[in-house]
Amino acid sequence: MEKEDALNALAALGQETRLDVFRLLVKAGKEGMTAGAIADALNVRPNTLSTHLGALSRSGLVQAERDGRSIHYRADLTTMQYLVTYLLQDCCGGNPELCAPIASLAVSNTCSEPEKL
Repeated sequence: MEKEDALNALAALGQETRLDVFRLLVKAGKEGMTAGAIADALNVRPNTLSTHLGALSRSGLVQAERDGRSIHYRADLTTMQYLVTYLLQDCCGGNPELCAPIASLAVSNTCSEPEKL
């Protein structure tokens, strides 16, 4: 991932509604959700949601797929993996043991809050 791509993804996630949309789509998994279902779940006006989905799509964090008359939106976890890898590429100044709490989150089966470092 290039720096500009990382900045675009972070900027897209740096807005409350877009972060909520992305997290909701991560929870929805491969099935994704229609814009109407997202709007209902987050209590967001459809025209406002359209703007947010556009920003997330342009950043590569969300993919849209037409299914008949509907469009299903899905979180693009590959882009998120690239972003996290970019952010942690030089993690802990060559001391991998300092990154252990972060690495353990990736392999754990729980979604609890991480411990403060």
